[in-house]
Amino acid sequence: MNKYAITLEFNKIIEMLKENAVSPKAKERLALLEPYLRENECKRRIKETTDSKRLLESLGTPPLSSMNDLDKILDLCAKGAMLVPEQFEEVSQFLLACRRMKSYLKRAESQENEITYYGSSIDALNDLCEEIERSIRNGRVDDAASPKLRDIRRRKENAHQQIRSKLESILRGNKLWFADSFVSMRNGHFVLPVKREYKNMVAGSLIETSSTGGTCFIEPSVVRRLQDDISTIAVEEENEERKILYTLTSLVDEQLQVFKTNADIMETLDVFFAKAKLSVQMKANAADIHMNRRIVIKAGRHPLLNQSECVPLDFEIGNGIRGVVITGPNTGGKTVALKTVGLLSIMAQSGLHVPAASGSEFSMHNMILCDIGDGQSITENLSTFSAHITTINDILKQSTAESLVLLDEVGSGTDPAEGMGIATAILEELKNRGCLFVATTHYPEIKDYARNTAGLVNARMAFDKESLKPLYQLEIGEAGESCALYIAKRLGFPAHLLRLAHEAAYKEHHCAKVNASENKESFLSSIGQENQYEIQRNLKSPVLIRETPKKDVPQNRCSKFNIGDSVMVFPQKELGLVYQKANEQGELGVQIKGQKKLISHKRIKLHVPASELYPPDYDFSIIFDTVENRKTRHKMGKKHNPDLIIEYNYDETDK
Repeated sequence: MNKYAITLEFNKIIEMLKENAVSPKAKERLALLEPYLRENECKRRIKETTDSKRLLESLGTPPLSSMNDLDKILDLCAKGAMLVPEQFEEVSQFLLACRRMKSYLKRAESQENEITYYGSSIDALNDLCEEIERSIRNGRVDDAASPKLRDIRRRKENAHQQIRSKLESILRGNKLWFADSFVSMRNGHFVLPVKREYKNMVAGSLIETSSTGGTCFIEPSVVRRLQDDISTIAVEEENEERKILYTLTSLVDEQLQVFKTNADIMETLDVFFAKAKLSVQMKANAADIHMNRRIVIKAGRHPLLNQSECVPLDFEIGNGIRGVVITGPNTGGKTVALKTVGLLSIMAQSGLHVPAASGSEFSMHNMILCDIGDGQSITENLSTFSAHITTINDILKQSTAESLVLLDEVGSGTDPAEGMGIATAILEELKNRGCLFVATTHYPEIKDYARNTAGLVNARMAFDKESLKPLYQLEIGEAGESCALYIAKRLGFPAHLLRLAHEAAYKEHHCAKVNASENKESFLSSIGQENQYEIQRNLKSPVLIRETPKKDVPQNRCSKFNIGDSVMVFPQKELGLVYQKANEQGELGVQIKGQKKLISHKRIKLHVPASELYPPDYDFSIIFDTVENRKTRHKMGKKHNPDLIIEYNYDETDK
């Protein structure tokens, strides 16, 4: 099992399957279960699970055999060894289970269930089973195994009775000599418990002495001949038993191939019914599996969650949508939704039923890849971000148009501006490869990216603000928002710390939700009095300014910025004005508090567009040029003067 399946907790599903299996070999086969790569085989396995579940629900639990030592027993037969009575009882139990399974499947033939055909291939070996049951009973060879054995044991029992009678007669006639009034057995000999002071009164062999030394256990000479007869009979008995056991062993050996076929069938049925039992436990259903790049989950439930508490998940991807970006607050269920999509996909492609409503669909994938969890490692010296990048590098090396990729908190663990850029690049690459992918994020820029990119769609997880519980309801088409401060407040975060957190988060973002007319006033109040005067004085006197076109400027995110835009620069969260469009390196010219700087477009977010702040064709030199430069430009517009120079100074520290 690869690390991605373990991340999605498919190994726990395997353990649940193994618990439902009876035989060790079936458990071993289930431990190796993994997604099938051929559509027809996957559909066949799902049908096997469906047919087995129908039998389970209509006929009850099947009579499967544990077959714990059957392989070992068959190997001994093949090597010519003699089986012992306990092993024959194991063989008998297996054949009895085969007979019952054959009958079980026979009862279901009217259902037109393909699983019932396995019954016709089972040979219960009734004659052999009856012979073993007649010959072996209670862990020993039974008297009925052969007439000779019955006769031997009858003779042996008569000899025992004669010995007991003689010894009991001695006991009754000389009670004073004996410590007890009954015959004992010591080391296979019938003995009398003689008191030590009377041991010379009883002729015979001392077999044993009590721990205190006060009692001597003596075999009287009068029964020694009978005891020798019993020893001889015991040898005859053992020889006859061995003859019977060898005969039975040869009968088993003659049917080795039948035993192996039966064992394979029982093992296969054990695997089928383990899947069926899991389906019943999960209240699962068969899903439609196909090669179309589409996943539809209806009322899906994560199989490892408490089913009575979680709300079913509805999810869909495909039909032109290649990527879903899920946003919303922490504890909002984003990761659970991600894992549910991944785990149910693996289960369906492994031939299992999934805990989802009928009508759910899953696509075949060549692999299911995921980056979930922080992946930190002290031994490997990996930080959260390093672990994410290491995993994503591996994902990008393997993913193709037939892959499903799941990314949790994509781009997290580093500087927000750069992390957002990395996240955008990753999603763009996955989109270009054509694979299906689902990602969770907190970055607002990623929401914008998903909203403005063909083939991608935003989604959010519903969240109950009263109970602070995730509802696991996915609303596709809408982006979610963070509720961190609200959740912290509900969970008892100190009020004074909440105020500090609110001020830190929103001191420079208080104008984010005002309308266009309010944006202008908020912007003017934030850029300083010296710039306010120039802008307000010239808002109604537009002058055309010509711009020199740039070559090889990145045409993605940085191209949306225009001269005059109000922007937020991260991570300092400073407001500034764009005075120069992006150069070849993707750097924008931004004027912050009177200083001009070249700043990477990755660190810049649009705050208020220039179109909402200035009239068309506004002369931005009023804001960005010094008085000397403006006068120089005016003179150069009249005639050429090689001594005139226009200078632009910018700070390189923020490049």
